[in-house]
Amino acid sequence: MNVKKELETKYGTTNNIYLNDIEIDPFTIKAIMINEVVPANPFHDFYGSSNADYVKTAISLFQKAGSEFFSIDDILQAGIYITNAVKTPKTEYSIEKRYIENSLPYLETELSLFPNIKVIMLMGDVSKKVFNMIAKKQQGKNIIPSVSTYKLRNSKIYYKEMRIIPSYIMTGGNLLIEKSKVNMITKDITTMLNIIN
Repeated sequence: MNVKKELETKYGTTNNIYLNDIEIDPFTIKAIMINEVVPANPFHDFYGSSNADYVKTAISLFQKAGSEFFSIDDILQAGIYITNAVKTPKTEYSIEKRYIENSLPYLETELSLFPNIKVIMLMGDVSKKVFNMIAKKQQGKNIIPSVSTYKLRNSKIYYKEMRIIPSYIMTGGNLLIEKSKVNMITKDITTMLNIIN
């Protein structure tokens, strides 16, 4: 299955929505990590260039969590798919509400493509917000409490029998200076890996 083609079949093509153009067996995926927003250049995204910043950061986090992943293909082979909540690059420091609303149906459909998910990691506040919007639409209520992520660290949250792990944003320059968040992300990744293995 090609993720981009599946989503474009349902919603059509548009220039301002960036989708993962990747062939994947949806039945092999057991975990999804939802990053906040696509980069301005699709080649810098997780499935763009093998040298992209998003990929390098993800691999580094997995390695710090004890895995021996050296490429995005290694991550996929382990049953982990990474995507972005907001499919339009941000133009300002914060993400415009219309970008979130326009991306919501794409993400909701994208998540539904994978029938064997055991864990969803929400990488940042925007991902938590978008996932809550999906949950509220589907079940009438938010699934993630509206509190700081660190207050949720010891909570076990489930949605449709999937473990939901709120974590911190996994891309961007802040990771270089916020070592405590890197440590918490790697612990969350370890938890995810333990659940799916």
